[in-house]
Amino acid sequence: MSLPGGRAASAPLLGHEIEPTIFELSVHGRSAYQLRTTDVPAIPLSDFIPAEHLAPKRVALAEVSERDLVGHFTRLSHRQFSVDLGAYPLGSCTMKYNPKFCDAVAADPGLNSVHPGVPASLSQGWLELLVTLEHKLCVITGMAAATLQPAAGAAGELTGLLLMRAYHGANGDLRKRILIPDSAHGTNPASVTLGGYEVTTIPSNDRGLVDLAALKAALGPDVAGIMLTNPNTLGLFEEEIVEIAAAVHAVGGLLYYDGANLNAILGVIRPGDMGFDIVHMNLHKTFATPHGGGGPGAGPVAVSPRLVEFLPGPRAACRDDGSYYWETSERSIGRVHGWHGNSMVLARALAYIDVHGGDGLTRVAQHAVLNANWLRERLRETLPAAYDRVCMHECVLTATWLKNAYGVRGLDVAKGLLEEGFHSPTVYFPLIVDEALMFEPTETESVQTLESLAASIERIAVRAKTDTDGLHHAPQTTPVSRVDEARAARQLIATEDAADR
Repeated sequence: MSLPGGRAASAPLLGHEIEPTIFELSVHGRSAYQLRTTDVPAIPLSDFIPAEHLAPKRVALAEVSERDLVGHFTRLSHRQFSVDLGAYPLGSCTMKYNPKFCDAVAADPGLNSVHPGVPASLSQGWLELLVTLEHKLCVITGMAAATLQPAAGAAGELTGLLLMRAYHGANGDLRKRILIPDSAHGTNPASVTLGGYEVTTIPSNDRGLVDLAALKAALGPDVAGIMLTNPNTLGLFEEEIVEIAAAVHAVGGLLYYDGANLNAILGVIRPGDMGFDIVHMNLHKTFATPHGGGGPGAGPVAVSPRLVEFLPGPRAACRDDGSYYWETSERSIGRVHGWHGNSMVLARALAYIDVHGGDGLTRVAQHAVLNANWLRERLRETLPAAYDRVCMHECVLTATWLKNAYGVRGLDVAKGLLEEGFHSPTVYFPLIVDEALMFEPTETESVQTLESLAASIERIAVRAKTDTDGLHHAPQTTPVSRVDEARAARQLIATEDAADR
């Protein structure tokens, strides 16, 4: 078997020494820039800016040479894990390789040199791109129209809830509750609160699916809708989704689809066909655009016909003569982004869709599901699945037996994986699974990489018997050893000046 491609080695160029801060590298008089000498006399800044607007003292900035500046940030970058370095099986986040072809498309000067404030008559190419992307996203999801404005998934969630509120309000129907499964993504309850609604939690049944009886008991005329994803956050397909949709619609509610798990069903089934009214898509997940620190996200929201008139505006549209323009419906909820969305992410997503084509997107989903099930089956004796049945794009495993037998928790397993050269999976989520470890290998990892990942987990399980204390302190071979995540959250130190050094 060939060597795996998804394993990465740490690159701490200064060993385990702490990398100095940029201020610690500072030497008075050094500079990383050069300005051309001119015969224009220097004029004090105070001659241009009133004294009351000037800082009372000089801002403390680091003084470093260009060489030291580049070296500092390059060393830091070598200490970071990324989707380009190795496997990133972060469950529910769909962290997959970003094709460089899509980056090349976004780097085209014809796209990136256009200001978003340029009139439609001078940006026809961009408007055509946006109209084309909206159409293809609607085909993929089975929806009627979409807004491309939301800047990420959470922004898409809030937009969807505002659309829901606008729809009910236009019908003179003031509703106050949103149903959310107990296995839902953590952003869902937060978005509901921001949208001005109350949360009603629906429990899961013994198969890890929405308890249909409990859902029906929670329904009433004050229910605005339900937020869920399918497959759900346990990686399981909601088999009674048609019945769920019918029950919610029967009381006048709407169905919101959290698109975080869209990667599992591309080209196989569409949320619109399941009965959903609102769908947000994480383009930075499903369509492999830069994610998180690697670039801004994008969370377009697509809707069924009855919600189109409420979509944020302006939206790019096409006239009968083939020209493009901006339009905003009279009943639009207004802007949800300063301009027209994170446009370079949108361009990358369209490139990804086009280079794959319909058949290619279907294979993306099929291979993602295959990889997750391969890993679930391969680790059956090491980390059993919380729900031992065929999963979709991700599998939720449990380390409960390791905790009971050796005191090694899921967090220890995840930290141990860092020493093995793999990024950790998502831990302790969903909350309904004890010692949960959520793996989403995505379609971009080879079977050789999956085999190496599984072997690393098996080594950690063996290590739990003989080196429990070592796992409690893992990772120890990385540039930064284990941090106290709880302390960081409970005792936030926002600036270096306030730190106890």
